[in-house]
Amino acid sequence: MSTPQQDHAMDIEGIPNGNTFVDFEKQFITVQRTTAWRGCECGIIFKSTSVTGANKGIGYGIVKGLAEKVSGGIVYLTARNETLGKQSLGKVISELGEKRNSEIRYHQLDITDRNSIQTFAEYLKKEHGGFDVLVNNAGFAFKNAATEPPEEQARVTIGVNYEGTKQTCDILFPLLRDNGRVVNVCSQAGLLAGRYSDDIIAKLTSPTLTVAEIDKFANDYIQACIDKNTREKGYFYISAYCTSKAALIALTMVQSRALRSRNIVVNGCCPGYVDTDMTSHKGPLTIEEGADTPIYLATLEGNEPNGCFIYRRKPLDWTAAKLSM
Repeated sequence: MSTPQQDHAMDIEGIPNGNTFVDFEKQFITVQRTTAWRGCECGIIFKSTSVTGANKGIGYGIVKGLAEKVSGGIVYLTARNETLGKQSLGKVISELGEKRNSEIRYHQLDITDRNSIQTFAEYLKKEHGGFDVLVNNAGFAFKNAATEPPEEQARVTIGVNYEGTKQTCDILFPLLRDNGRVVNVCSQAGLLAGRYSDDIIAKLTSPTLTVAEIDKFANDYIQACIDKNTREKGYFYISAYCTSKAALIALTMVQSRALRSRNIVVNGCCPGYVDTDMTSHKGPLTIEEGADTPIYLATLEGNEPNGCFIYRRKPLDWTAAKLSM
């Protein structure tokens, strides 16, 4: 049974909209490469990749693109809803046909449920010993017509986009092998310029930023929504979605610094405003175009870019960049 939030969920990764929700059904894809990646000149052998958000939209496009591009691997298409996930599995295998170069499997996963994530982690450890690439594509955003109060929108949206992704990383990162790749699918909605006070921007972009400080940024926004003093607290743009994505980009930077010593490359990206069912087909980009940058970063052969926010395969300064579709 769906919740009221799920009933008006929509997939709008990349849209700078204040009240927007990405469907809970967007959950995990994992790509398991059991042999060397054909055509890779960097000498790195990727044995497994995990990507969140898979049964439709951009996540589905990422699974499809990886299964075509990567040879000799296993792609785990995972979703919260088993029925929808298995339907998508059959669909993507059928659509790829002879172009499919990797096996695709389904596994259940809900990034808001620690037990679900732990079950997935235990499966990966038992089946493969670990994994090499994680693409966090799951997300959530309320529609413009949502009637939930700002504090409820903040709690739920941040709970999925930031907290859900963070706990997924916390549980799966111990299984991430050296020389791996992490891609956090964020949004230009997370750009900082004009949306926050100088003090908040300085904290989020500090080279010594901690996860605890990002937690405070997110929780302070929720409390400001409750107290109805967001502007006074330095949140100039009342948007749970924007705040959640800013937190996710900041988390990306912290993760990059933490994992650099193990030669694990971490980047965030914006897929753009994509033509999907949940954007009411208003986006100018195709699903394939939206999936292009996440796939590029997931299959990155060198170690750069690292610790960057990427749009259309190019780094953006998330503190000063202007919105670009």
